[in-house]
Amino acid sequence: MKRTLTRLLAVLAFTAAALPASAEEVVVYSARNEQLIKPLFDAYTRDTGVRIKFITDKEGPLMARLKAEGRNTLGDMLLTVDAGNLWEASEEGLLRPITSKVLEANVPAHLRDPDHEWFGLSVRARTIVYNTGRVKPAELSTYEDLASPKWKGRLCLRTSKKVYNQSLVAMMITEYGEGKTEDMVRGWVGNLATSPFPDDTSAMEAVAAGQCDVTLVNTYYFGRLMRKKPGLRLAIFWPNQNLNNKASGVHVNVSGAGVTRHARNPAGAQKLIEWLSSGKAQNLFADVNLEYPVNPKVAPDKTVAAWGSYRQNLINVKEAGRLQAKAVKLMDRAGYK
Repeated sequence: MKRTLTRLLAVLAFTAAALPASAEEVVVYSARNEQLIKPLFDAYTRDTGVRIKFITDKEGPLMARLKAEGRNTLGDMLLTVDAGNLWEASEEGLLRPITSKVLEANVPAHLRDPDHEWFGLSVRARTIVYNTGRVKPAELSTYEDLASPKWKGRLCLRTSKKVYNQSLVAMMITEYGEGKTEDMVRGWVGNLATSPFPDDTSAMEAVAAGQCDVTLVNTYYFGRLMRKKPGLRLAIFWPNQNLNNKASGVHVNVSGAGVTRHARNPAGAQKLIEWLSSGKAQNLFADVNLEYPVNPKVAPDKTVAAWGSYRQNLINVKEAGRLQAKAVKLMDRAGYK
């Protein structure tokens, strides 16, 4: 009997030793699609033993859920796209400030919240795409030049209803002021070849078909389209690269994350965000969606790198949220639908 009990205890001890040392879990509310995040989270679990549970939805419902749940939320981390959405989550009191030397080292200052409540994890540039058979690169220069008479009937745009264009205009208000930005947007509207399109891909297809000559898109949409239809006569142009103007550069935005205010495992959520900003995870995070790593020490995917290098506008991307309501009103006044 005693010998049997001893053997049983030995078996239990061996079984316990074989189990994962940590039963830690982090719950992520994600506006980034499952196919883009599951491989990342699986890799993190393999590396650390920490389980990741995630819920995916649009950013609006996720933020509404965090508000409704309050202190009872299960969400430890909010992962979403566009700095405007991250800024809104912070303004609504849904995030908490965190102190992290790792994130400060890995994420450039203009791509993170000055109050340390959210951090960019990948970069998406909103830039010019043109028809290579109808436009010479020498004809292109800046965002504001697309409002000039030479582009009359040659411009296509995505609808102003999308947050990406709202954020772009908000950033331009910061750079140029409201009056100059409104004049520019009115010029864009006056140069439209047709009504705005519902998405970036449709706008690029119109450019490729000769319905118009130029458009403004997020670069990863260009990458996706060219993978599907590599023969399209489309190319990227990096605007506002005047080296004499230090404030100039391509307007960028981010997908990013923050720790929720009422997180049950804030330390675990912070470690996950730090890992996502690391060299090991950055390519996993950015490459799958043809985005740029936020960490400047990490090289982009070869497809992305082939588009060439560019200088980013260094205005803090929080302005995309802070001035978004003003940008929406401006676009409405300018007739940009």
